[in-house]
Amino acid sequence: MQFGQIRQSSALHPGKILLLVIIYGLLWFGTLNYRHLIPSDEGRYAEIAREMLVTGDWITPRYNGYKYFEKPPLQMWATAAAFQVFGIGDWQARLWTGLTGFLTILLIGFTGARIYSARAGWLAAVVLASSPMWVISGHFNSLDMGLSSLLVAALCSVLLAQTSPNTLHRRNWMWVCWILMGLATLSKGLIGAAIPAMVFIAYSVSAWDWKIWTRIRLFSGIVLFLAVTAPWFILVAQRNPEFLEFFFIHEHLQRFTQDAHSRTGPIYYFVPLLIIGLLPWVLQIPGAIAQAWSERKHDITKFSSGRLLTCWFVVIFVFFSVSHSKLPGYIIPIFPALALLIGNRLDRLLGFTNSMGLPWKLQTLGFATLGCIGFLFLSDIGKQARPDEIEAYAQYTYWVIAALIALISFSLFAALQSKRNGLQSIVSFAGGFFLCAIIAGTGHESLGRAVSGIDLANRVKASIPEKVNFYSVRLLDHTVPFYLGRTMIMVESPDELEFGVNQESELWMPSLDAFIIRWKEDPTAYALMVPEEYVALQELNLPMQEVDRDSRRVIVRHPDTSNLANGPQ
Repeated sequence: MQFGQIRQSSALHPGKILLLVIIYGLLWFGTLNYRHLIPSDEGRYAEIAREMLVTGDWITPRYNGYKYFEKPPLQMWATAAAFQVFGIGDWQARLWTGLTGFLTILLIGFTGARIYSARAGWLAAVVLASSPMWVISGHFNSLDMGLSSLLVAALCSVLLAQTSPNTLHRRNWMWVCWILMGLATLSKGLIGAAIPAMVFIAYSVSAWDWKIWTRIRLFSGIVLFLAVTAPWFILVAQRNPEFLEFFFIHEHLQRFTQDAHSRTGPIYYFVPLLIIGLLPWVLQIPGAIAQAWSERKHDITKFSSGRLLTCWFVVIFVFFSVSHSKLPGYIIPIFPALALLIGNRLDRLLGFTNSMGLPWKLQTLGFATLGCIGFLFLSDIGKQARPDEIEAYAQYTYWVIAALIALISFSLFAALQSKRNGLQSIVSFAGGFFLCAIIAGTGHESLGRAVSGIDLANRVKASIPEKVNFYSVRLLDHTVPFYLGRTMIMVESPDELEFGVNQESELWMPSLDAFIIRWKEDPTAYALMVPEEYVALQELNLPMQEVDRDSRRVIVRHPDTSNLANGPQ
């Protein structure tokens, strides 16, 4: 029996793989709707999509009624489409991130099977599916997962193109890559093209492989890239002359080179995020990279998938580490590349015998021990919580307990299986970390519900007339506008809407004094503010009547709105 045949025979049965994928998918998508949206990304991008849908303007993004050009609109288009088909809600707002995250896991499995082996592809998918940062990001409505998935899909297209023996397939996969780069650019800006370009340069230098530039369909690829990206950029610039300078200078050049966005961090900012984000498999990273880097030493003329994947990881990690703008989601694209490398490494470790050695058994037992140690810190959860949050933290403790139990149980089972069935041991270990992440992430609803403002919005929504002015006083609440289904007039502090209010200054109140004058003249007005602001305005004897409140915000109305409180006029 040949080596490849032995590997195939030791892989999971296709029927079992399909069953596991179905169960995983049910858990993945079934938890999208459990949590309500929280500030700021989740509420922001859901509200932009809602406003696109209700206004019918899919060219000029608006947030809370103001022009918002910080990011391109691809994800908001997809979310608005989901709202149109399925209605407006929480899981619909997360559908794009959930879908792209899940499909990327499948794509990593497919790519790994093509460039390495069927078992390596399966293991790569298992690694990514259990990486905590990938799981959490796939259930969080931000732009990072969509961007990462499109970038990784472009990476996989390159790998499939450069390793295919068929000329037609190589051309088609490279065209797919250029289209995906265009979609990534429409998702979050020029980074969608800059990252692949930097990685290709790094690969060319490290492998001294300059011929690869003749195989990437540069001319036709650029045409496809522009066909995808140019229409929106041209249309939005025609309708909004101020767009180009803000988007390309402020949102790209200044974000990377300056501290204008107050998102700075030390050079090692992403190191702990890498460790936590790939926690079950961190110990496999050094061996996986060493194995990948040595791929070309026997044949320097051959394309090296492992070296390209390593360059992908290193370039992205270093690029964002030296950037002046740092957020945790920036390094999400590295995890699928590492998953491919680690999947190939685990496949080699399994070898002919389909068993894992002592180091793997110690690793599984080590994480089971860490799970047990976690119980010692349960009393610290919510130790610094505000009095009104103590009960919420107590509820979250039960979710943490369930997550730790899943981690410990599956890790112990993996340890028991390590000698007899290494493949099953790896899958069990991964299953424990997936369940740990999904349980802990889903249970965050007990903490996030109050932050989301859903309960306040539900209590007051029916009583607020449709056509009234609604002011947001020195506050940009990222979730209440979405749950109320209405935009608000900003007062004095525009927060991240500063660019938008400067473009349409007539749509906001530049000072508190201007608001007070307008409020007295507007007997149908409503307003949202923090409790402290409400007390301060009461001391100024401003005529206000409290409608409702929660621990973080108060909704008030002009006393003369009483006759409108029963419904729209």
